[in-house]
Amino acid sequence: MGALHEGHLDLVIRARAVCDLVACSIFVNPLQFNDAEDLKRYPRQLEKDRELLAEVGCNVLFAPEKEVIFADFQPFTYNLGSSNDHWEGPSRPGHFQGVVNVVERLFHFVRPDQAFFGEKDRQQLTILQHVGRTEHWPERIIPCPTVRAADGIALSSRNARLDPNERIQATVLYKALQEAAAKAFTHSVTETEQAALHVLGSAEGVTLDYFGIADADTLEPLLDWDGRDRAVALVAAQVGPVRLIDNITLVRR
Repeated sequence: MGALHEGHLDLVIRARAVCDLVACSIFVNPLQFNDAEDLKRYPRQLEKDRELLAEVGCNVLFAPEKEVIFADFQPFTYNLGSSNDHWEGPSRPGHFQGVVNVVERLFHFVRPDQAFFGEKDRQQLTILQHVGRTEHWPERIIPCPTVRAADGIALSSRNARLDPNERIQATVLYKALQEAAAKAFTHSVTETEQAALHVLGSAEGVTLDYFGIADADTLEPLLDWDGRDRAVALVAAQVGPVRLIDNITLVRR
């Protein structure tokens, strides 16, 4: 959605490594905002984004106006799978329907063979993979690892709205995820979650929305490890004016 950072540019670099031609779409999607003020405040810097994309070798910038994207548009209600019943789904009703509808429109205009999405938005990625399978989209969805700043915070355009103190407070999200990774599979799911929640509870200025552990493929919440070798820990919290989300893959060692 623009206001590009190193995480976005990493997607372009990864695409360049395996594709002959790389297109980047920039579109601030009104369908995925539950708060009109949040949509209004979302950072926009198209000319700077254009320069950044050129520097990493992007071939095409597709930055349509909403009148183009929504011309003759009829919203479709997709089967989003069970993932939508948890995590961001209840917190942001209609959000993922808006994401999928506009991603389909972007695909309609660009027709890529492969589409690169960051794992930072893990639930979005999981839902797009699910819809791609059920709707038989020809595009192949490529997951790409989360890119983090030196302090561990997952790169996000919204981070620019954090003041220096809030930035320090926000580091607790990744610290909690790291605590979960350290405890996973050697402690129960409940004990692992409690350890991470203890870390989150130690931070001032952080209002927790959720923390949980889920199946790595479906993002269904887990009650026990049940022989798994992988899982995902997910967190969302309000820090100052910004709602932050993050996740980490848990691996049995």
